[in-house]
Amino acid sequence: MTMIKIIQNKNRGGAVDTSAYSFAATENIRNLHASLKVYKETPLIELKNFKGVRSIFIKDESQRFGLKAFKGLGSVWAMHKIISESKEKTENMTFITTTDGNHGKGVSWAAGLFGCKSYVYMPRGTVEVRAQAIRDAGSATVKITDMNYDDCVKYTARLAEENHWHLIQDTSWEGYEEIPAQIMLGYSTLAYEALRQMNYQRPTHIFLQTGVGSMAGAIAAVFAEVFKDNPPRITIVEPTEVACFYETMRIGDGKIHSATGNGQTMMAGLNCATPCELAWKILRRYAADTAIISDDVAADAMRILAGHKIISGESGCAGFALANAALDDKNLRRALELDEQSIIFVINTEGDTDPDNYKKILQ
Repeated sequence: MTMIKIIQNKNRGGAVDTSAYSFAATENIRNLHASLKVYKETPLIELKNFKGVRSIFIKDESQRFGLKAFKGLGSVWAMHKIISESKEKTENMTFITTTDGNHGKGVSWAAGLFGCKSYVYMPRGTVEVRAQAIRDAGSATVKITDMNYDDCVKYTARLAEENHWHLIQDTSWEGYEEIPAQIMLGYSTLAYEALRQMNYQRPTHIFLQTGVGSMAGAIAAVFAEVFKDNPPRITIVEPTEVACFYETMRIGDGKIHSATGNGQTMMAGLNCATPCELAWKILRRYAADTAIISDDVAADAMRILAGHKIISGESGCAGFALANAALDDKNLRRALELDEQSIIFVINTEGDTDPDNYKKILQ
């Protein structure tokens, strides 16, 4: 059954320092990415006059580093920072993380690049093809556990402490903020590529999918920094049954709240039950609202994007999925303030990371 719900961010406002995401402050990050042999800008596709809006720009991260997802940008930058500040020999360093897919692939790939060991743990329900893709990407030993995502994160944090390994997690909590902050900063390269490709044209709307929210927080911070006087309207998008930002905004007491759904969604990359605190600080200020979408809304979007020669996975299409559905519904158009002058920016965060399911949906 198709479901889309949108609620406003009751906690919107307050001051947030986004200067760390400025063009000048992130130059060294872009330099590192550009120094990699596999680096090239990912495409930005413009669909003009799409369903009655002026333009929709789609940044296609399915072509990033050969990993079919954007996450390597954050992993390689954070790992580079850890290695450069460590006195250990690189070959003796071990990294560990929890992932629902693409972050782990980025960690495995970056560890292989630097000649380090890595361990990646995945929550229950993960399909084996995602685990194998992580092994194939680099150096990782991968295990699918019987834990949910949040418990798996706690488990890997404990293993890191016990074994003196380096935890490289893309969500933050009290006492663990520096590495997630660097991962988020790594995503700034994506935003500055897109801005240059758009000739620094200001989007009126940005739809950003969230798991723990690190990518959404980073992109929001860059656009808020660049368009200080008039930031784009940002809406964050989650699966119906794993909607921690929706729950946080619904309660609206300024505190973080975990998702209350059953955790079942084909959007595996967004299957995270608790927001990243660093991301929430940014999104609390800059996200106008949050939306939940059911799996069939994402499936429709995957098929439409395929028609435009864009390979988009279940999680990758979520931002576009909301825009696509909203443009067909006058009430959603009104709620999101979309009109014929709107310029929308979305990110296709992953390609066909579950090839069998991708083929099934496109049939």
